[in-house]
Amino acid sequence: MSERVSWDDQRLFLAVLDSGSLSGAARRLGLSHPTVRTRLEALEAALGTVLFTRSASGLVPTDTALALRDAARRMALASDEFRRLASAPPGAAAGRVRLSVPEFMGVEVVPPMLSPLRRTHPRLSVELSLSNERADLLAHEVDLAVRTVAPTQAALVARKVAEIPLGLFAARGYIARRGRPATRAALADHDLIGPDRNVTDLRMAAAFAPEFTPARFALRTDSHPAQLAAARAGLGIAATQVPVGESDPDLVRVLPDLTVARLGVWIVTHEDLRDAPRVRAVFDALVGGFAAA
Repeated sequence: MSERVSWDDQRLFLAVLDSGSLSGAARRLGLSHPTVRTRLEALEAALGTVLFTRSASGLVPTDTALALRDAARRMALASDEFRRLASAPPGAAAGRVRLSVPEFMGVEVVPPMLSPLRRTHPRLSVELSLSNERADLLAHEVDLAVRTVAPTQAALVARKVAEIPLGLFAARGYIARRGRPATRAALADHDLIGPDRNVTDLRMAAAFAPEFTPARFALRTDSHPAQLAAARAGLGIAATQVPVGESDPDLVRVLPDLTVARLGVWIVTHEDLRDAPRVRAVFDALVGGFAAA
């Protein structure tokens, strides 16, 4: 095997692995299809092995490629962390901070909290990663995370900042057409918006009202922003975070005395980063933002 395998080669390998095709890797890397093919062939020659085989559905990683995957991902994370650290002048709340946030909060809740942060620290740049999957803080995949489950790893520093109630909301237009249910039982006569395949959300719906099975939902999606968008469009009644629903003048809270569930919220970072000025500035802004919400 040749010793001359660069990080760019490994980065290209990951792009092909993640996208499953040369064209997908080319789009991700901003390269041409022939360039990706040529560089992949050169990488396989340098390693003395085949990394991908062709199939009708695209490129299939070989056992060797799968064995190399985790090492290449660790390199990618380390490279990204290196660039974030290098972007911050010593002692200054400046540079890049990568923040993982659940999809709904990243759309509806967190952006207004970042506006005053930007005014106070204009040299800070926040990379907002929206995902309901937990980012790996131990591997420094991100610098900070907003989580709805308390972390258990000893190396993580967390502060609980909220206990957000979930309530039922519908558009004013929907209420004007269909009326406002006066009891939980009356929901059976209404169009409901709920989860599709998310096991946690389906259990939550069943715990709130056992008759709330997927077959009862007029619209099903596991995307919380899409559920709220559907309610705003007048498609039915959806559960959402009460502060978000009540801040929208076009939404009406249905059965305001009922709480579907309560959502705990924690701000989390790695203990090695908690005193870094760039990370501390974002951590404090989120703590203050949730406290004021």
